[in-house]
Amino acid sequence: MTTCPPPNSPTPEATSGARATLLTRPLLLRFVSMVGASLSFFLLLSVVPAYAAERGGGGAAGLATGSLMLATVLGELGTPRIVGRFGYRLTLIAGLFLLGAPALVLTVSGQAAWIAAVCFVRGIGFALTIVAGGALTASLIPDQRRGEGLALVGVVSGVPSLVALPLGLWLAGRVGYGPVAVTGGLAALAAIVFVLGLPDRAEREEQPLGVVRGLRTGALLRPVLVFAATATAAGIVVTFLPLALPSASAGVVAAALFVQTAASTLTRWLAGRHGDRHGSARLVLPGLLLSAAGVLVIAPTADPVAVVAGTALFGAGFGITQNATLALMYTRVSATSYGTVSALWNLAYDGGMGVGAAGFGVAAGLTGYPWAFALTALLMLGAVAPALRDRRVTAPSAHPPAVDGDPR
Repeated sequence: MTTCPPPNSPTPEATSGARATLLTRPLLLRFVSMVGASLSFFLLLSVVPAYAAERGGGGAAGLATGSLMLATVLGELGTPRIVGRFGYRLTLIAGLFLLGAPALVLTVSGQAAWIAAVCFVRGIGFALTIVAGGALTASLIPDQRRGEGLALVGVVSGVPSLVALPLGLWLAGRVGYGPVAVTGGLAALAAIVFVLGLPDRAEREEQPLGVVRGLRTGALLRPVLVFAATATAAGIVVTFLPLALPSASAGVVAAALFVQTAASTLTRWLAGRHGDRHGSARLVLPGLLLSAAGVLVIAPTADPVAVVAGTALFGAGFGITQNATLALMYTRVSATSYGTVSALWNLAYDGGMGVGAAGFGVAAGLTGYPWAFALTALLMLGAVAPALRDRRVTAPSAHPPAVDGDPR
């Protein structure tokens, strides 16, 4: 069992004067495999629903995306157990294969059931990839530079997604769905070669913390709840901002989403560097409050300045919360439970975005978009309670909060 130091205690690098190397050969290899997985997933994320809609209508498109996300959530729940049995490397290889191989045969049939089945298998593969891959990546980052390393991981995985998402639809309109699907499949399969050169650190004498037990562990559940609140708002902003603004405001929407992404990337990096020096625990509450404030500022959707400023504030808070919660959770378990941390964090991300989009759609239909955004900001403040509890537990005068399985 491991504990995390109080947030203001000196880090190993501060006491030794040495600065651990971050960009090692294994981490660079992992980055290459990460880019392959990200390209494969995001290149087809909008292409597959478009292909399904062309063959079977809007219902088929919804079924394709629904089966993908359902499989991803189910896979995230089971991946820590798979990692515990087979190790990070083999699980990651299996995930890349399941993500890539089905894409090669996507266009064999245009039947909705076939497309949904392909998406389901790819969703399982994506879950294995992000959970096992995330845990392996964390094990390759020096503890004293974890925050900075996780911020760099966010950039490496995020940039391909920003490029691949619009690129997929653009290519499909020019070369067809088949070539794009094959390209997406090959991107994941090619990444397997680089995984073979990675170490496998899953073999531990200690039993890993399971997902259910992790959810009963307060030291992990509290950051999960806070991050889920911000992820819920992220799903809402990405999904409904284009619908909430007048049709003549396409330029404002594009600017707002770009500013959000840029702010999130910047603050995720800054939060990582700050967390490595002073601890991540005290960043969680400010990140949550900044995110909620941003959503509230967005509420007067008829004001372009408010929308851009609000998305900037939200992006800044979201970036802080992303880094701080994940780094904090990794410090609260031993390395053998990194897979569980990765699973819980990604469940909060995917589940929060899905629930947020679904719930906001209902609320906006009843109240209109401005009030729905304001209500979202108010509901986000419900996560202040676990954030405050976490600050008290991790205060310098308190005992360090996290041991594997400690339910505090």
